[in-house]
Amino acid sequence: MLHSISSGGVEVEQELISKKELLELTGISYGQLYRWKRKNLIPEEWFVRKSTYTGQETFFPRQSILARIDKIKNMKDDLSLDELADVFSPVADGLSMTKQELMQRNIVSSTSIELYGKTFQDGPLLPFNRILHVYLLDKLLQSGEINLDEGNMMLRTIQENEAKFENKNWSLVFIRKMGVSSVLMIAATAEYAFDSGTKIVARISIASASEELKLRIN
Repeated sequence: MLHSISSGGVEVEQELISKKELLELTGISYGQLYRWKRKNLIPEEWFVRKSTYTGQETFFPRQSILARIDKIKNMKDDLSLDELADVFSPVADGLSMTKQELMQRNIVSSTSIELYGKTFQDGPLLPFNRILHVYLLDKLLQSGEINLDEGNMMLRTIQENEAKFENKNWSLVFIRKMGVSSVLMIAATAEYAFDSGTKIVARISIASASEELKLRIN
């Protein structure tokens, strides 16, 4: 089954997997699945209710849920479920690092730190949400998907709108049309559409980036 998300003027189909197939494929039980949901290891919005010929059934975004369950199974012997929930949470209260330490540990580059400093006038110690912003910037710059001017635009967009998305799961989306770039912050459950001449250059989930960053820091 496919789940439609409007993008680029056409319907982008996201493949879904049924709960029954998920349990069979991963070897986990119904109880485990819903325990992990209660522990916030699996986001509520991934449980997609749809009507079928047998009635209401639950589906999941296939790629996301399989990757998440694989991570949980690989990490649960070393971390408690509460610790795993901290890893998968988009926030990390109390975690902070200096800009110098971030560069010394190769978590972000000096270029990203310098560009970040032109928009956010923080001191040398950055809280986790600010580290995450620099990490997002560095990830996109290192991949070559955006340039420095677009990175600056991204930081300004986050600065102006971050209060609206506080403690929410959102994605950063870069689009380009006729050489002109734009950046959007989009809630995880939101649908969106562009005209057919617009190209999606990059899309990064804040939750996925947060997971990567926490694992690198730890």
